[in-house]
Amino acid sequence: MRIWAETGEGMGGSWWEFIAGELRQARLRAGLSQEDLAKLINYSASHVSGVETGQRPPKSDFLAAVDQAMHTGGMFARMLHRASLVEGTPPWLRTWIDSEREATLLRWYEPAYVPGILQTEAYARMTMADSLLTEEETDQRVVSRLGRQAILTQAHPCPLVAVLDVMVLRRPLRGHAALMGQQLAHLVKMAALPHVQILVVPEEAGLYPALQGGFILATLSDGTVLAHLDHQVRAQVVNHTEDIASLQRKWEAVRGEALSRRQSLDLIKEAARSWI
Repeated sequence: MRIWAETGEGMGGSWWEFIAGELRQARLRAGLSQEDLAKLINYSASHVSGVETGQRPPKSDFLAAVDQAMHTGGMFARMLHRASLVEGTPPWLRTWIDSEREATLLRWYEPAYVPGILQTEAYARMTMADSLLTEEETDQRVVSRLGRQAILTQAHPCPLVAVLDVMVLRRPLRGHAALMGQQLAHLVKMAALPHVQILVVPEEAGLYPALQGGFILATLSDGTVLAHLDHQVRAQVVNHTEDIASLQRKWEAVRGEALSRRQSLDLIKEAARSWI
């Protein structure tokens, strides 16, 4: 058996292998052959076999059809969502994703990109365009990144304060002006949420602290603060007391350079119109 994704953690195999096994067991419990299931979901028997043996990645439309045909209540769709968050994310990011889910406050500074938690799918794909990722790996990373945004729209959403350098709004996506306009329109939409603040540091600020790199501060339910730092090779999760204190001082300095919430929103709207 060739398992499509890398080995996962805590399961004795990957999430994709787990989904494949659960699909086979559900099919057998229902007394269906691969051909029977294929007819029910309007796929070929070879496609069903490919998913069950790990030769094909389980895609959302396929698993949605399985859920509907087998009356699973969306079980396989939920598995796929979880798998995408775990398997589609580099191992060094998994600890941070768990921290994001537990966070009671996220403070995010970005001098170069729209924060991942606020990106559209098209923008997220463009940020990976020059990477060495395969198409499948890119798909996984994008699904994972978009899945992490659920903490902003869940029943009890996590408050977010994001501070962006103004160049984030002005940097073109290699000639894809329309995509940039859509991204900034999405920022305007997200900024309307009561628990989301998006602040912009204007050009007039000149050189200011933290321009050398973005960072995120996550306050957990017990009051602990963790930080996430981006580097060229991989990200780093920081919990050392002195480092956290230093980053919190930088955060206050950066936020002090930012425009007010209303002024920032006006600037984002103006930038969005410029990309149309």
